[in-house]
Amino acid sequence: MYEYIKGGLANKYANKKGYFVVIDVNGVGYLIEVMKKDYDKININQSTLILYTVLLHREDSMSLCGFLDIEVRNLFNILVTVSGVGSKMALNILNQFELKPLVNCVVQEKEKELTKAKGVGVKLAQKIILELKDKFISVELEQEECQTDDMFSDVKNMLLSLQYSEEEITKAYEIVSKMNLEIKTSEDMLREILKVLSA
Repeated sequence: MYEYIKGGLANKYANKKGYFVVIDVNGVGYLIEVMKKDYDKININQSTLILYTVLLHREDSMSLCGFLDIEVRNLFNILVTVSGVGSKMALNILNQFELKPLVNCVVQEKEKELTKAKGVGVKLAQKIILELKDKFISVELEQEECQTDDMFSDVKNMLLSLQYSEEEITKAYEIVSKMNLEIKTSEDMLREILKVLSA
């Protein structure tokens, strides 16, 4: 329902129930629960704050969770699909792990690592792995694909400036892509494509 909420930071506070901020949007204060990592990053003096939000429906109430990073918000939405993982548990997990290490823990079935998050026991860790491994593999592949696309865009612009044609560059990239090389940076990709172009 709410993709994000943007407004002035009216207040932030923590208690036994969690960490909270209040965002003022045209005179309406939205109370939003956040994870501790985001809470610590939010400066009480900042004039504008954007939080990517999730509206939570419970039997007797509705509440908002918010995140500074949209990818973390999307991961939260995946975590709460696991039976036994509510919003508080999902926040604990996300507070313990950065996005990529969490995905790796699930994909590589590191259940002991997952139990480092507050409230996560071995059985719940096993359930998270069982239910999310395939989904997280898809997330990992999408991230790798986006990273590769970004690198190729940089490399292509560089090669175009060296007077190579777009057709030449694309054909060379297709050849390099089929070689199963370990390419971690734009420099790696440039080097391999230049090898093909120079052959």
